[in-house]
Amino acid sequence: MKVAVLDINGKETGRSIELSDAVFAVEPHNHSVYLDVKQYLANQRQGTHKAKERAEITGSTRKIKKQKGTGTARAGSIKSGLFRGGGRMFGPRPRNYGFKLNKNVKRLARRSALSMKAKTNDIIVLEDIDFASPKTKEFKNLLSSLGLADKKSLFVLGESNNNVYLSSRNLKRSKVVTSSEISTYAVMNANSIVLFEGTVEGVVSNLSK
Repeated sequence: MKVAVLDINGKETGRSIELSDAVFAVEPHNHSVYLDVKQYLANQRQGTHKAKERAEITGSTRKIKKQKGTGTARAGSIKSGLFRGGGRMFGPRPRNYGFKLNKNVKRLARRSALSMKAKTNDIIVLEDIDFASPKTKEFKNLLSSLGLADKKSLFVLGESNNNVYLSSRNLKRSKVVTSSEISTYAVMNANSIVLFEGTVEGVVSNLSK
């Protein structure tokens, strides 16, 4: 599919670029997208939750009442989870929520996500730009020119550009990544994907392997 290349003012430059059907026009595989997003969100969890169990509670080990004759259940320790101040039974422990996902599944998920965005015309190709210095105001003007001021957007760079990244860092609705950092979650979470003209080849190369 062909997409017009826009300039920094949001106007067509007269050039167009061909988006590979192998990446931007595949039949979406919904389960792969689900798994990749699930893995991404699982990796964001710290997993540092912890509750003390009865062996970790400070307290007496004396048997608190005689075994028989009280008319109530037997009890051997005040640290039992049945009593106030006792340990928690089957409480949370530190753990890693991450899980393995094959590379081919992740590539399929990202191709599927980009194809969904291409189908709804939510992919914009922008000519290569560079900021002389980090300026949030310039980046906001760019968003306004593209009609993305009030929308979530994902900008994909060919290689790391510190000025562009720092210009967007304070804007909650915009995210800047390189072609090697693109994730299914970021693509699906954005309303529009902005690919720089020199980035398209790198995206296709990474996801066509």
